[in-house]
Amino acid sequence: MINMLSSVWALLLGIVLIMLGNGMHFTLMGLRGGIEGFSSAELSIVTSAYFLGFLSGARFTPTLIQRVGHVRVFAALGSFISAALIAFTLLAEPWTWTILRIIIGFCMSGIYVVAESWLNNATTNENRGKMLSAYMLAQTLGIIGAQGLLTLGDAGNAALFIGASILVSISFAPILLSIQPAPIVEVAKPGGLKDLFAASPLGTVGIFLLGSIYASQSGMGAVFGSEIGLSANQIALFVAMLFGGAILMQVPIGWLSDRIDRRKVICGTAFLGAAACALGWIAQSPPAWLDVDPLVPIMGAAFFAGGMTTPLYALLLAYTNDNVPAEDMPAISGGLVFTFGLGAILGPLAVGFAMDATGPFAFWLVLGGTFGAITVYALYRMSQTEAVPASETEAYVNIVPTASVVAVEDATNWAVENAEAEETGQ
Repeated sequence: MINMLSSVWALLLGIVLIMLGNGMHFTLMGLRGGIEGFSSAELSIVTSAYFLGFLSGARFTPTLIQRVGHVRVFAALGSFISAALIAFTLLAEPWTWTILRIIIGFCMSGIYVVAESWLNNATTNENRGKMLSAYMLAQTLGIIGAQGLLTLGDAGNAALFIGASILVSISFAPILLSIQPAPIVEVAKPGGLKDLFAASPLGTVGIFLLGSIYASQSGMGAVFGSEIGLSANQIALFVAMLFGGAILMQVPIGWLSDRIDRRKVICGTAFLGAAACALGWIAQSPPAWLDVDPLVPIMGAAFFAGGMTTPLYALLLAYTNDNVPAEDMPAISGGLVFTFGLGAILGPLAVGFAMDATGPFAFWLVLGGTFGAITVYALYRMSQTEAVPASETEAYVNIVPTASVVAVEDATNWAVENAEAEETGQ
């Protein structure tokens, strides 16, 4: 493990710095948007715009890399991100923010493709599982750390936006200065939705719904906190709790998924997510027996709802891979990432317009209902087909929803090769 980290520490440090800047900017949208008087619906459009750009970037970045190379693409996209982050404070208007968010989403997707290509090139199959876990941890810690940085300034001025821009800019130094050969980026063409659904109905529906949950949590969480009157520090803590739960829950859920029917684990994880959202929902008017500060159940709900989301993403990827031939996995992985992106575009819109119509606690109502839909559909699929024996399933790999198709395909290939090695006793 130490030898592996010594060879890629610069890349991982760059990833942490990128996530610090990107994590700050996500929460700042809700904080500054509230100060500017944007409605929940307007901020939901701004949130969805990021994922629209992200989905587009995943499609076109490999072509850009083939034309001009990794370093030029990496530097160019980073420059656009830094400029856009500063522009938010100069052009505080919803539709302008929407355009800027599309640009940032597109560029961040490209940054992930390049960085993950380098990480993939720097590892071997023997240490790839550990590398993917380290990458997941670096991303999550970066997002959580970003919330702490938000407490050092005021979202009402430009300082925090400039700070996020600086972090993104300096993140390129350790990555570009590390001695790594430029890898070849080969991303399989995503499979069609019809073929994807035929291969794994639960994987397709589940990943779509989960995309809406993840995007709503990461993009609308700060909006919810702002609308219920939380302070800036409390909002930062709330968002940190959404991502902090993933670190604790990933290991036990992954361990369980390798030993029993994955559909049961998917069902149970989604049910716990719905239960956590119910806890957040009742915090608007706590019952008499729940004699605590309403902030306590809200933070608890964030920790456990967020803690179910990232493991559920990895679960759905692993379950889908269990049900398709190895040669089809790259295309299936690309299709899942695309499907997740579609859900991520639509989810915040549903949450934002619901919050505008019925109040901020609709945030929990929509999220809980979506978790519930995954639970019910998993139960339905369990009644339709037999379970794949645990001995025949691929390994569960820690992978975050923000990963590009490069990391998802890498995780899929590693799981296949690892399973084959176990079967042959190597």
